[in-house]
Amino acid sequence: MSDQNFQQEVKRGVAEAEQGNTLEALFHLETAALLGSTPTLGSYLGYCLAWERHQYKKGARLCLEALKEEPQQALHYLNLGRVYLAAGEKARAIRTMRQGLRLGRNRLLLEELKKLGLRKQPVFRSLARGHPLNKHAGLLFTRLGVR
Repeated sequence: MSDQNFQQEVKRGVAEAEQGNTLEALFHLETAALLGSTPTLGSYLGYCLAWERHQYKKGARLCLEALKEEPQQALHYLNLGRVYLAAGEKARAIRTMRQGLRLGRNRLLLEELKKLGLRKQPVFRSLARGHPLNKHAGLLFTRLGVR
């Protein structure tokens, strides 16, 4: 197979993964992995392995390797967050996805965080979210349109 076939398999795998067809995506990505390697391929392959085969450590490792190669790519943070979600680590997933948002607004990251029920940061981070001062200041700032 040629470089063109490699690129096609990666493209199909990414498209299937973004549509939620992780099993189909895994097939295309594993085929592409036999032909070559890119950070994007590793990142999506890690996500699909975690989701379909419950290989969370391997999936996280692949995503972290992709992040080392391309630290400014928000999609790698998205896929690493998805791996953490598949492993049942929701808080870690949200933290990772927020790190990706610091690189710039990414539609896929925002959509994933919305699905998780994104909450705003407490007004006073040193206090617990349920502290009355945080509750009332948050309500006040929201009504004033400050946050």
